[in-house]
Amino acid sequence: MFDSEALFELEPAAAEPVGFAGLARLPLSELVAPDWAEALAGVDAQLRGVLEFLAGEVAGGHEVLPSPSNVLRAFRQPLAGVRILVVGQDPYPTPGHAIGLSFAVDGATRPIPRSLANIYKELDADLGLPPRVHGDLSRWADQGVLLLNRVLSVRAGAAGSHRNRGWEAITAAAITAVANRRAADGAPAPLVAILWGKDAGSVTPLLGAAPVIASAHPSPLSASRGFFGSRPFSRANGLLQEQGGGEVDWELPPLP
Repeated sequence: MFDSEALFELEPAAAEPVGFAGLARLPLSELVAPDWAEALAGVDAQLRGVLEFLAGEVAGGHEVLPSPSNVLRAFRQPLAGVRILVVGQDPYPTPGHAIGLSFAVDGATRPIPRSLANIYKELDADLGLPPRVHGDLSRWADQGVLLLNRVLSVRAGAAGSHRNRGWEAITAAAITAVANRRAADGAPAPLVAILWGKDAGSVTPLLGAAPVIASAHPSPLSASRGFFGSRPFSRANGLLQEQGGGEVDWELPPLP
């Protein structure tokens, strides 16, 4: 059985046991869950290249977010368990915020990012679930919500700085793998995609027949242009139920 704690730590560590260069030398099976390793085998070389690029960024004196222990965190949960795909843009560029799950932050981070605060506002308006002071979304991930950014790293303080460095091919392969899964009877596995923002919307062609809920990004710059009022949580549950995939309980604990 894959032990997600063997290599990675969920909480920030005082010192990183393995840097990006070290990750680039490890087999894929030690970086991600077993079924993800199989699904991403075709982009293994590209992943090595991106990790080596990140090692070069660090060697050049730049801080890279998230940490090596969290950069592939979205792929710790088994591919087979994914029911909802939430696609974002790239990680938060503020040091201490990015933890490898799109839109989430460490449970101790205060205040939470404004994009996440807007997500909570919409969650309240949609389902009547109270906003939380923390940004730990691991309860969603544990229920099969894949929180995936289009680009999985960023230079601290420089949003979008790692676009077109190779991540797009890797996340495209991941999204394709999610969309192409089959249930035991051969039918498509239940899946709903929630795409927030232009970068996220660009993956629509990869999703095949999977239902898509697309809207503006929850950023303060765009949330009022279609994110607020989009009711993604109730709509996703309805579409999931239509496919026999049950529901996600979107309520988060008051404290992480």
